[in-house]
Amino acid sequence: MIIAGTVRVPPENLARFKPHMEAMLAASRAEDGCLVYSYAEDVAEPGLIRVFEAWRDQAAIDAHFQTPHIAAWRAAWPQFGVSDRQLSLYEVAAERRL
Repeated sequence: MIIAGTVRVPPENLARFKPHMEAMLAASRAEDGCLVYSYAEDVAEPGLIRVFEAWRDQAAIDAHFQTPHIAAWRAAWPQFGVSDRQLSLYEVAAERRL
C-alpha cells in the first residue's frame, strides 16, 4: 500500500522544521510494516514537501496513525505553518522495475 501526496511549509520555516521531519522519518521507518517513508522538497516550489510511504498492509498503516510520534508530529504543525495536506492511499496490486 502506498501513501503519496504533499504538505506545505512556509519556506522560511523549513530549516526549523527539518529536525521534526527527521524525527518523524526515523520513528516511522522503525515501525513494523513500514517499507519506505520519505519527504522531499519540490525543486520548483519551495516549501512544497512531497510525501511518499510504502506499507506492508492496512494494519501497519492503522498502527502508524495511532503512534505517539504521529500525535507529536501533527501537534507541531501549527507553530511551523504546515498546511494544505493532500495525501492519497493507493492499493497496489503489483510492482515491476522500469
